This record gives sequence, structure tokens and C-alpha cells, in this order.
Amino acid sequence: LVWLLVLSLAWLGPALGGEDEDEEVIEEEEKEKKEDEVLSDEIKEEDNVLVLHEHNFARALSEHQLLLVEFYAPWCGHCQQLAPAFAQAATELRNESSPARLGKVDATAQTALATEFGITSYPTLKLFRDGNRTHPLEYTGRMDSQGIVRWMRRRAGPSATLLQDTDTTAAFINSQDLVAIGFFKDLKGEAAQAFFEVAAEMVDLTFGVAEAAELFQAYGLTADTVCLFKKFDEKQTNFPVDPARGLDTAELTRLLRVHSLQLVMEFTNEVQPVPSPATVPCGPWLPCPHSPPPPQTSNQIFSAKIPHHMLLFLNKSSPEQLSLRDSFRAAAGGFRGEVRWPHGRDREGGFGTPQAQCPPFPAQVLFVVVDVTGHGADVLPFFGMSAADAPTLRLVRMKNNRKYQMEQDNFSESAIRTFIQAVLDGKVKPRLLSAEPPEDWDTRPVKVLVGKTFEQVAFDETKNVFVKFYAPWCPHCQAMEAAWEELAERYKDREDIVIAEMDSTANELENITIHGYPTLHYFPAGPGRKMVEYKSTRDVETFSKFLENGGTLPEEPP
Repeated sequence: LVWLLVLSLAWLGPALGGEDEDEEVIEEEEKEKKEDEVLSDEIKEEDNVLVLHEHNFARALSEHQLLLVEFYAPWCGHCQQLAPAFAQAATELRNESSPARLGKVDATAQTALATEFGITSYPTLKLFRDGNRTHPLEYTGRMDSQGIVRWMRRRAGPSATLLQDTDTTAAFINSQDLVAIGFFKDLKGEAAQAFFEVAAEMVDLTFGVAEAAELFQAYGLTADTVCLFKKFDEKQTNFPVDPARGLDTAELTRLLRVHSLQLVMEFTNEVQPVPSPATVPCGPWLPCPHSPPPPQTSNQIFSAKIPHHMLLFLNKSSPEQLSLRDSFRAAAGGFRGEVRWPHGRDREGGFGTPQAQCPPFPAQVLFVVVDVTGHGADVLPFFGMSAADAPTLRLVRMKNNRKYQMEQDNFSESAIRTFIQAVLDGKVKPRLLSAEPPEDWDTRPVKVLVGKTFEQVAFDETKNVFVKFYAPWCPHCQAMEAAWEELAERYKDREDIVIAEMDSTANELENITIHGYPTLHYFPAGPGRKMVEYKSTRDVETFSKFLENGGTLPEEPP
């Protein structure tokens, strides 16, 4: 039996060994096959998205007039979130036989391409036109399928429709709730070309262009003018082109965004009869960027970049509170920010004769109604409010997120105007949020600061105070929480060092504005109220080196 077992093993041994060798050969052949695929300029597709690498990239550019390429990292959460929308957009464009195609590059594997195109974050989208490899265009549209499709369609076709007679123009104006038409005497001139550039970027607004003399006459125009036609508020807004200054694309874009808004916006989930701008920033008075998707109008509200927002918080289920909108709307007219030029008499629509030395006044205040029982309930914590506080008014200065409140709410038109003007003139102090300090705020290694106690701790001249400004919902803050606790434990017995933290969503400071989370500031001992921002690696050892070196990191030896 033992002999039979040995004989069996002798027979099976070569067979088993041969099987291993066969597997190795197969694996090697598959590896070589993959390498050959990568080295080939063949272009494969996944869900109608071209899969690109350094060997087929040039071919893709030569074969496709318009190619939008996503540079991604497989581990990137934002890339993973974008993938289905990107594929859907690619399918839609292909199904309509558009000359625009979508492609993708794994920038972590195709490092040569990533370096060539300066890819430093993911996802990054770039548009390549007519095979031009040296000057790709940055994608500026929304990161959803419809945003991508609209952006690509605008670049695939004319950015503005040529209007040649009054009937066609009237039908064009009536076809949408909002359209912009550029009236130019020379469509090849610089002003018209600037208009076409703006039209290419503002993909959610419909653009037309006209040069016929009869159209100038029909709309009462004598010089180059951009007109915004809308089915709400003032119906038509004119932006005359200054003969000396020409047409500035950034200024026209801003004016179109501002005047595309209703005089009083409503912060709701309902789709309003005005288009959403191409970009979707998160507004500073939204509670957090990780909250549920914002309502339709928030896209317009925050991307218009109007420096102040006047908010009326009310309960829409209350007829008495709803009636407050009338005086609120009446007050809004004075802060619309119409294009008035000094020394020029205003004419219908709020526009005067352009003066080359006087640029138009910008919009100062955007008026917004917030329903505390609707989506507006999500922003109440940001103001330290509850639904029971409605009706009430707040003004927000957007650049530093400062909030202003009347001493006593007065909803009359004159009172609202007076209050806003006082804020603009610097005569009103902001209302700063502060939580109550916990009873054990200074007994733990990490000291818990609030708005009321910040000054006395951070600017104690006998202490070096290292403060983490955080938001409870912030994943980056959560990731460094353990390191911060360990740092505090390491220095808990040092009389001259304090490790602290402050929830910046519940506490505000008059002279320090926190723009992102986490933000780390070091307040050194001594006079002068000095502050040093920490911008290095967030780990215990680096923190410790920073503290031991008096608020700077020692230079590394060469």
C-alpha cells in the first residue's frame, strides 16, 4: 500500500507540476495580452465613454472634433459619483449623432497624460477641440448628465441663434421664460465675439443674436445692446455696449446672472421659471455641503455672487405671515442693482447713457423668502433659529458670512430699506452666534471653546493656544479627531500650551472668519493678538514639532 501510494505520487507529481506551469503560462499570456492592448492605439468604450491612455489619446483627438475627457482616480469618491452621469451624458450625445464625444483617463495609471495636462485633483474635465492638444478648455458646467449634455451641445453648435426678422424674433422671445439677445451692427466685431463667448458658457440660458436694422428699430435700439427678455418682473432689461470700454465677458455674465433672478427669490424645492446657472456653488448660509441636495433656486441664489442677502423667514401656512411678502418686495426694488451710470439720465428699464469712466453699479442686495416649514427648515440652525422665530428678518454679508438683525423686527418697506442701508454704511454690528460653554469645558485635555469664551482663552498672553475650528458633519474633522485628542493628552501637563477646539457652525467670532473645515490656528503667548494658520500635515508628530518650534515647522535638513 505504501508502495502504491509512492507510485501514485510519482505519477501525479509531474502532472500537478505541469498544471502549475500551465497556469503560469496562461497568466503570462494574459499579462502580455493586456500590455499589447495598452500599447495599441485601439480605442475601446465603456458605456459609450472612450477609454483613453497615452497610446490612443492622439488618435482619439484626431477622430473626434469635440472630446470632453474626464481625468479620474479609481479611489476618488467624487469620480465614482460622477461616473453614471458621465456615462448617461455620453450615451445621450452619441444617440443624437453629436460630433461631441466623452472619454476618460485613469490619471493614476496614465501619469504621463496627467503631468502633460496638469492634473492635480479629481475629477478634472477638459475639452479638446479640433485635435488641439496644447490648449484644452476647462469644463465649467454642472456635474450632472444634463449639465454635461447642455454644455457640450452649446459648443457643438452655434452658441446663439441668428434672428433675421421681427416675426422670428418675437417667436424666439416667447419660446422661453428667459432669453438673451445681442443686437450688434457687426456680428464679426469684438463686442459680438465677446457675446458669443458668454453664450457658450451660460448653457442654461437661451441666446439669440441680431444685426438687421429693422430689429434695432423694432426694439427701440440705436446702438449695440444686449437685451434680456423675461416673463416676470420688468420683462425687458437692456445692457448697452459702451463704445469705449467694449463688452466685458465677466461683467456681462454677472449682469445676466443677476437680472435672470426674480426680484424676490424663494428658497424652495419648487422649480422656478428661470434657468439655473452653469455653476453650482454651495452658498455660505447653507448648513453644510454634505446635507441633502439643495433646492432648485439655491443654485441661482448663490452663483449670482450678490454681496448681501436679505432674508425674510416666514411660515407659508400662515396667511398673516404670507402678507409680509408685499412690503418685502416693495423694499427690494431699491437694491436691484440695475445698470445705472452716474451722470446719465435713466430711461425705461433703469438704464442711462453709458459713460466710459463710470462702470455700472453692481447689485448690492438679493431678497430671498425662506419658508421655515419647507426646505428652509434646514438652514435655521445656521442662524441659531427655530421655526417659532418666524416671521423675522436677517441680512447676510456673503464675503465673511456675517449676519445682521434688527433690534426689533419691523416689516414695513421703509424700515427694511433703512435697516439695509445702515448695514451697508457700517452702522450696524453683526449678530454673532455663541453656544453656552459646557460645564467641563476646561477639565478635559482638549479645551472646548465657544464664542463667549474664545477671546479670554485664545488671547491669554501667558499661553500658547492651538485651536481646531471644526464642523460636526465634516469627515476631514472626524478623521483627525483622534490625532487632536492624542496631541492634547501629550501636552495636558504643560502650563504654557493649550490644545482647544471650537464648533464653528454654532459659534462665530467678530474678527476671524472660518472658510473651510478643519481650520487650525495657533495663538502664541505674549502681547499683540497674533495668529498663525497651520497648513501642514495633520498628524501628532508634525503638530508636536510645530508647537515645540514656537508656531513654525523646523526646516528639514537637505
